[in-house]
Amino acid sequence: MTYIDRFGHNDNWQEVKDATMNTIGMNTGKYPDSKWKLQLIRAEHSPIRKLKFSWRWKELPYWVSVHIVRHKIGIEHFVKTQRSDRTGIDRNELPQGAHVSHECEADGQALINISRKRLCAQASKETREAWQLVKDEVAKVEPELAACMVKECVYRGFCPEMFGCGFDKTDKFKEEREAYVNPDLLK
Repeated sequence: MTYIDRFGHNDNWQEVKDATMNTIGMNTGKYPDSKWKLQLIRAEHSPIRKLKFSWRWKELPYWVSVHIVRHKIGIEHFVKTQRSDRTGIDRNELPQGAHVSHECEADGQALINISRKRLCAQASKETREAWQLVKDEVAKVEPELAACMVKECVYRGFCPEMFGCGFDKTDKFKEEREAYVNPDLLK
């Protein structure tokens, strides 16, 4: 079973606020409150790239790791090798379901972007579950960011897939879209 054995994030919101103020020609401001954080994240202004996260999945199926490694902007990947000369196991004999550890470092914008694709029902169940583990960890330390880590249809308000799953026609979609557009964190 896939799990996260390490998750890291340092609270650097003052740096994010300072960068934001700098972009509008102002000096630093006070430490931001939850409403300000959420507004900045929802606007996806460039300083959210200063928010940094790291984690490591254990026992991630290799083929799921391949799905995640396709994302490259704002994220770095460190995947356990399957090289025969390093493992002593013939790589050609390993099934795609063989487990790897997959470590990542990513910024806030990357987490939003990746969520749009990897929480979508068009992603495999296993990939969605692995990414949900990341979102759950983010929610513990940055609930404002986690509130913006949503599937593509919720983000856009419609499904852009050529052969969608139909979720955007359900009441659950309406609930998730409403929570995204009008989050409790703003109230």
